[in-house]
Amino acid sequence: MNRRDFVATAATLAGAAPWQAPIAAQRTVVLFQGDSITDCGRDKNSKDANSTGGLGTGYPLLVTAACLAARPDRGLKFFNRGISGNKVPDIQQRWRVDALELQPDGLSIQIGVNDFWLKLDFRYAGTVQDYEQQYAALLDETRRALPRTHLIVLEPFVLRTGAVTARWFPEFDQRRAAAARVAARARASFVPLQSVFDRRTRSSAPEYWSADGVHPTSVVHALIADQWRRAAHL
Repeated sequence: MNRRDFVATAATLAGAAPWQAPIAAQRTVVLFQGDSITDCGRDKNSKDANSTGGLGTGYPLLVTAACLAARPDRGLKFFNRGISGNKVPDIQQRWRVDALELQPDGLSIQIGVNDFWLKLDFRYAGTVQDYEQQYAALLDETRRALPRTHLIVLEPFVLRTGAVTARWFPEFDQRRAAAARVAARARASFVPLQSVFDRRTRSSAPEYWSADGVHPTSVVHALIADQWRRAAHL
């Protein structure tokens, strides 16, 4: 995303909700939540902050390393609680223990691909409306429990390769739009990702960015980390 796109997105969200202080102006605890894109093979037995094994191999690790290097005096503590295969209802069931009880100052969520993907083989029947209502309820609960926490909603994204075929659309795009509405309602920073990757894949094979269209390569995780840090001001 270029600076003009980023500023425009921020202005849109600002018009819908009061400004909230970036994580850098608050305290120290940052939590990543989501599905396999966030999980990235993390060691679920590792509960320590800033643990390389506990952060996995994806964007949470890259964000943590960059932020700790840039701000060694802040005492920042990063945790990853993403779980592969999760949908919004799965996160809801573990939210109090895996999110609220950690009392994060910054809380990042990337969820939505499985809410649609699992419909394709009839393992789940949730609609776009279900996704939006459940996601909104989750963030409403979070706002009540943690009113000063900076929320960051990462847009669900896919690349048109591998498992991602024409049957994903237009419903997947409707879910992306739902995530943006949820972010605005919750006064969260919304991080558009689909447009970033769409631009990147115009000049290179999509397989360079994702083998199956869903799970990113390390290159994409680096891009996510960069967009995340812009949104968090870290």
